[in-house]
Amino acid sequence: MFPQNRPPAPLQPPPGSSASAAAAAAAAAAAAASGTAQSLKLTYPETLDRIKEEFQFLQTQYHSLKLECEKLATEKTEIQRHYVMYYEMSYGLNIEMHKQTEIAKRLNVICAQLIPFLSQEQQLQAQHLSQHAAQGLPMAPHPSGLPHPGLALGGSSGLLALSGALGAQLAAKDERAHLEAVAAAAAAAEEKSSTPVLKPGTPMSQDSSTPGPSGPPQFRPVPGKPGVDPLALGLRNPLAVQGAYPTGAFGLPPPGVNGELAGAAGYGAGLHLVSPHMNGSAAAAAAAAAGYGRSPGSPTIILCLSHSLSAYSFHVSADGQMQPVPFPPDALLGPGIPRHARQIHTLSHGEVVCAVTISTSTRHVYTGGKGCVKVWDISQPGSKSPMAQLDCLNRDNYIRSCKLLPDGRTLIVGGEASTLSIWDLATPTPRIKAELTSSAPACYALAISPDNKVCFSCCSDGNIVVWDLHNQTLVRQFQGHTDGASCIDISNDGTKLWTGGLDNTVRCWDLREGRQLQQHDFTSQIFSLGYCPTGEWLAVGMESSNVEVLHVSKPDKYQLHLHESCVLSLKFAYCGKWFVSTGKDNLLNAWRTPYGSSIFQSKESSSVLSCDISPDDQFIVTGSGDKKATVYEVIY
Repeated sequence: MFPQNRPPAPLQPPPGSSASAAAAAAAAAAAAASGTAQSLKLTYPETLDRIKEEFQFLQTQYHSLKLECEKLATEKTEIQRHYVMYYEMSYGLNIEMHKQTEIAKRLNVICAQLIPFLSQEQQLQAQHLSQHAAQGLPMAPHPSGLPHPGLALGGSSGLLALSGALGAQLAAKDERAHLEAVAAAAAAAEEKSSTPVLKPGTPMSQDSSTPGPSGPPQFRPVPGKPGVDPLALGLRNPLAVQGAYPTGAFGLPPPGVNGELAGAAGYGAGLHLVSPHMNGSAAAAAAAAAGYGRSPGSPTIILCLSHSLSAYSFHVSADGQMQPVPFPPDALLGPGIPRHARQIHTLSHGEVVCAVTISTSTRHVYTGGKGCVKVWDISQPGSKSPMAQLDCLNRDNYIRSCKLLPDGRTLIVGGEASTLSIWDLATPTPRIKAELTSSAPACYALAISPDNKVCFSCCSDGNIVVWDLHNQTLVRQFQGHTDGASCIDISNDGTKLWTGGLDNTVRCWDLREGRQLQQHDFTSQIFSLGYCPTGEWLAVGMESSNVEVLHVSKPDKYQLHLHESCVLSLKFAYCGKWFVSTGKDNLLNAWRTPYGSSIFQSKESSSVLSCDISPDDQFIVTGSGDKKATVYEVIY
């Protein structure tokens, strides 16, 4: 409609006006324009000052809001901590009630065995006491929703009163006859109510997923005690020991072997966390939780409980006195102490994994099963198949140990055969470069000297064979174990060797003088051991389910009770501040050195037969009876 960019029309004087008037108007317009430009020029600094003031005001507001957010986050943390503390206290009380119920049930069985031996009048009185006790204490619902167990015959207090009354009446009778009756009844009650525990020598059913009876003879039994290859025991029975208590809210696992809380379960890929790190008397149950952590990229709340209803770690003095260990405040804190671990790989080996090791570079994992070692590249996420397979021994014989030299170029493999295989991994295709043959039918464990020149082999005949790796020759044998040597470790300076055996002994050998220095006698077969790299502590895993931590030059020691079955493997972290143990109870336990506060715990789906820790303490590898290996990342 209108032309664009048309120049403004010149001012025309109105008709009838003079030229002087037009000139005056033009001068006035020019003056106005000059004043406007000068006014705009003066407002630039003011505008900048105003913008600066507004920016400072917004910055002040931002800092204020940030402080408020931090305060709210701190309050939220404190509320969560208190909530967890109160929940764990209530859960612990429920566990204590379960324990008392079990006591009551056992007393009930004993009383049921005793009553037939009483007269009719005494039986009526006992039944009256029983009925009176049955009207016992009402139970309030548990806040977590866990069911309260019914108390047999009205609760443990009623049964205690009943057993006291029965005892007083029995005293009036023929003392010897009644004592015999009591002993017989108690033995029968114990036999009926105790949980069966698999011991070496127990006949096991075979299936296609577990090693059969093929291979060399079993370990010779210790005199007076049935014996069987401890690792084969775990292999042939990869059965979990089921917990006696239901899982509570938040996925809390059932209590441990002594009734203590096993900690909160991690969600997602997190490890089942975290066992209590303080123990002591029941009065300590009111102690507050030490804190919580959060794994990167995961909503998991990690709990570090500061108490336990029952002690699981005991100090044993030189005279045999046992006392619960009062853990120090930094038991789970400080540099080098992991908070938990996260499962990052599952390696499907296809056979029961009896041996595992991880390379110094933490890139490769080696898993030993039936007749072969498989090599895995764990630097590739989601790897489903091994990068190589090394066929060792006979096809139906199991690998029991494999050790990798630090340069990653040599792998030594031993198992259910009289021959050790030395593999050259530096070639494009791994190959056997030497074989070492001894008179023993099997090798159960291997160790390499710190200078990588000597290999030590634990043999099924009880001998410890020393091999020169450079010349591939047998240079010495340590003889002392009267039954199979099952586990081995060497001190960092390469001067002492520690071995454990099925003869219930742990022995220390002087490698310079070629003689035995120490011997520790136990009442249980030794299945695993590890020497602390930074201190004079030796951890020992027992067939009896105990883990004992010995001082190598002092008589005192620590005894740890969290495993529910035999301890099949054990390994110290290279920093020496913690170690892990695995067992036939499907558990991986991490412990603080030396007093054994429980750092974290993982429940796998089958017996955990072997374990290793990477040289940088960043990864844990386990091999299990369900034909797989598991790689965990350690979170600090």
